[in-house]
Amino acid sequence: MTPALEGLEPQKVWMHFDALAKIPRASTKEAAVGEYVLAQAGRLGLQVIQDRAGNMVVRKSAHPGREATPMTVLQGHLDMVCEKNKSTAHNFDTDPIKIVRDGDWLRAEGTTLGADNGVGVSAALAVMESTDIAHGALEFVFTVDEESGLTGAAQFPGGVLNSSYFLNLDNEETGTICIGCAGGVKTTGRRRVGLRPPGANGSWRIKVSGLKGGHSGVDIHQGRGNALRVLGGVLQSVLEHLPAEISEVNGGSAQNAIPREASAVVLLDSAKEEELRSLVAKAELEYKTDLGAFDTGLQITAEKVTGPQKVLDAGDARRVIDVLVCVPHGVLAMSPDVPGLTQNSTNLATIATKADVIEIVTSQRSAIETSKWAAARMVATTFRLAGFEVEHSGSYPGWQPLPKSDLVLKLQATHQEVFGQPAKLIAMHAGLECGVIGEKYPGMHMASFGPTIVDPHSPNERVEISTVASFWNYLKAVLERL
Repeated sequence: MTPALEGLEPQKVWMHFDALAKIPRASTKEAAVGEYVLAQAGRLGLQVIQDRAGNMVVRKSAHPGREATPMTVLQGHLDMVCEKNKSTAHNFDTDPIKIVRDGDWLRAEGTTLGADNGVGVSAALAVMESTDIAHGALEFVFTVDEESGLTGAAQFPGGVLNSSYFLNLDNEETGTICIGCAGGVKTTGRRRVGLRPPGANGSWRIKVSGLKGGHSGVDIHQGRGNALRVLGGVLQSVLEHLPAEISEVNGGSAQNAIPREASAVVLLDSAKEEELRSLVAKAELEYKTDLGAFDTGLQITAEKVTGPQKVLDAGDARRVIDVLVCVPHGVLAMSPDVPGLTQNSTNLATIATKADVIEIVTSQRSAIETSKWAAARMVATTFRLAGFEVEHSGSYPGWQPLPKSDLVLKLQATHQEVFGQPAKLIAMHAGLECGVIGEKYPGMHMASFGPTIVDPHSPNERVEISTVASFWNYLKAVLERL
């Protein structure tokens, strides 16, 4: 046992977590951790089904006397996000995670810890080998490639599971039960643009930076700045006041992230440099005032650069910039069922100049399928009005919250019994495996819970040790009462 884990309870959960930490398990590279799960099932003589994607289903019979209980799924994903600090020497394909104990917290030495979803998987494995939990018949589902796009869940087949209840063990806040999530779709606009030699003798890169960014689902309601939107406004002002040319418009990093940075090259007569800098400074002040405390780090700069060989035709440049200014971005509707939950949203995510094609990527989210597609059509219509071709891709379903479902009521009663108070019901404005798998099993009741994990997907990831024990005790109690 790794020294940081010695003496921790529940011992079986930490034993499996220790084993997982020593197995490289980046997304799409789960073969070794899959072998570990297969070895545990084989050791216990349990039935295993594995699909083409690498997802696994393990079945365990009911504890004596619980044979008539409805069957339940315990589900988690095998992969982890692999991020490290620049100064950390670590090879995620070969090196074990170095676990550090810091009071009531576990973290890793300069890397992600893999508590997401290593703790949930470890708990499932501990239930799998338990002999003292009076549970009904169980199905354990271990999925692959969750972190890079729910790919394993998307390929999980229908018609395999026999359970009535589905417990996902990938929630990251103790005292809460997640009962819903958003589905999503990517809407991409592409426009072929005319290119010509530049006519001006000065070139500057207008750059928007310093914004917080964040997850395009769970952070979309925070009022944070969108670098593409800000850049569009700055360029619009420049074209309105100066005889400028535009080239190389780029920004954003991923479809599921609110863009933090964006830039474009502006060409102009060198004699107009002071006017350009004045416009940029004025725009920075105005946007800082607009964003206020929502996003205080905004910077808009103009840096002298070597001029490009080509610039966009004036009409095309204006169309592209106008789209950045007007394509919808942000919260479209709040949930009537879960207080504080965003129900529908859209994210203006990236823009890229690819030779003579400008590509703009957006994403739409909603727990309601019709609402998701209504948002996607709205964005697509904006693109088409500006002469862009549109493509929808990567659609995945949501999971509509049902706070009065049979499963949720039983989970709440158990939480009251174990902790003396009901759990807080939450839903995620992000994609979860429950939504993707649940679409293939209509009528199956679903919920998600887990221990407290802070800053997942970053080298600051840590798990609160005491909440793992609470999570384990609650899981055992739930299984004995369903």
